[in-house]
Amino acid sequence: MRILIPLTMICALSACATITNDENVPVALSFSNGSNGTCTLQNKRVTLNVDIPSTTMVRRSDDNLQYNCKSFKGGKATGGIPSSMGAKIVASAVFLDLGIVDSITDKHRTYPASFVIPMAK
Repeated sequence: MRILIPLTMICALSACATITNDENVPVALSFSNGSNGTCTLQNKRVTLNVDIPSTTMVRRSDDNLQYNCKSFKGGKATGGIPSSMGAKIVASAVFLDLGIVDSITDKHRTYPASFVIPMAK
């Protein structure tokens, strides 16, 4: 019985995405036509101006990561990169706080590790 309580607490704390996840996630971005350029990335938590191709640290959010891009060859692209829910939110909901803290901080959300922005050739 002595081991059961500490073991339960360890499982509960490891399940919370707010405790175990960094607030930023790396996203590698490139254009589909292989050109270089710049993009403005925006979600409700951050706005970034980045060079393409690059890997950028993006703040996690429950909304899409909107992009507005221009290539040095004159092309333009706009759109959104969807965020998805990580598996730790389920464990958090069961073990710790019903997922409330994770929902407020959005640390249970993630973006794809790499994304190719469609650009006309």
